[in-house]
This record gives sequence, C-alpha cells and structure tokens, in this order.
Amino acid sequence: MLVHPWDAPRDDAEWQEWLAAHDFGQLAVGGPPGEPPHVQPLHFAYDAGRGEAVTHLARPNPLWPAIEANPVVLLSVVDDYVYVPGPWQAEPGVPPEHGVPTSLYASVQLRCHARVVDDPAQKAELLNRQVGHFQPEGGSARAAVGEAPYGRLLSGIRGLRLEVTGVRAKFKYAGKRSPAVRDRIAAGLADRDGARDAAARGHLLRRRQA
Repeated sequence: MLVHPWDAPRDDAEWQEWLAAHDFGQLAVGGPPGEPPHVQPLHFAYDAGRGEAVTHLARPNPLWPAIEANPVVLLSVVDDYVYVPGPWQAEPGVPPEHGVPTSLYASVQLRCHARVVDDPAQKAELLNRQVGHFQPEGGSARAAVGEAPYGRLLSGIRGLRLEVTGVRAKFKYAGKRSPAVRDRIAAGLADRDGARDAAARGHLLRRRQA
C-alpha cells in the first residue's frame, strides 16, 4: 500500500483509535507456489497493549497449512471509503470537467507473526477474550474445557494469535488538495449523504484541522 506523507497518520493514536472501532477485516496468507494468496474475511479483537490481534477459524479451513508453512501474514482493514466525482476535485480556475475522480478511504494493515493455538484451555481463553470484546454486556456462557455449552465445540476450531510486527496506515482524505477543494468535497459529501459519506467527511474535516 502506497502511503504519501499527506495521507500518513499523525501518530499511532490516530490509527489505533480507528482500528479499535473496526474489528472486521481480511487475513492474507501466502499461497502455494504459482497460486494466489489465501484471503479470509474475519472478525478479530485487537489489543494495543499486548501488540496482538486474536481470532479463530474452523479446523477444516485451508489457511492452516499455509500459515504453518509461512507464519508471516497480513491483516487488512478498510472502511470509511467513498467515491469522489471529478468535478469536486477541480482546483479553482480549472474547468469542473477536468477534475480527477478519486477514492477516499481509511486503511490499516497489520503485518503479523501468526501463532496457532491448539491447546484446549488456551483456545477457551482466546474465545473468551473475543466474546468479551464483542459482547462487553455479557449474555453468553464462558467457554471452558469439558463444560457445556462450548467445551465440546473447541475441537472443531483452531485459535490464532497474531503478533503485530509492523503497521502501515493510511487516511486518504484529500490531504494534498487546496482548502477550496477540500471544502467543496466536504460540502458535496454532506449534500449526497450516502453510505459512509458522513464518516469520510468527518475524517476530512478532522485532518484539515490537525
């Protein structure tokens, strides 16, 4: 992922705060020679303090041999994306029809070392961490080895601890454009009010003021 200086996060807190609210992504794992990578959509729980994300997959998943062959993986998250019509991007004095269409988006890519978790007690602890993240209000029984209702299901999954070894983050929100263009894009997003337009506009305005 190319990250221009004007699209880079201001600091680690910016991407960490965004990622805390975006816990669904795609895990990319290298495929066999001559084949494309495996890409698995999944929920995950990211823990900035531990520097890791945790998740789990079904035991029959084809990713396992690939992970065991090469545990270096990439967890990619993209959201708050919108299409910007060309006329919105035309600089002052340039015909609107000469403006260049673009995409605005936020993205965080975590380079990780994947550690497979097969110990039943450790899998139960991992699952409880995930459920605690997604259901802080509770309502579900805790997973425990040999105990209903989830103990018998532990053998059907394998856990993953993704130790973060590198981060690439990008907030592409017209950072290199003039104030006039950014104001026009912000107004256009407010008027259009489509899916993700408000989130994208929020990023644009926030980063303009930073």
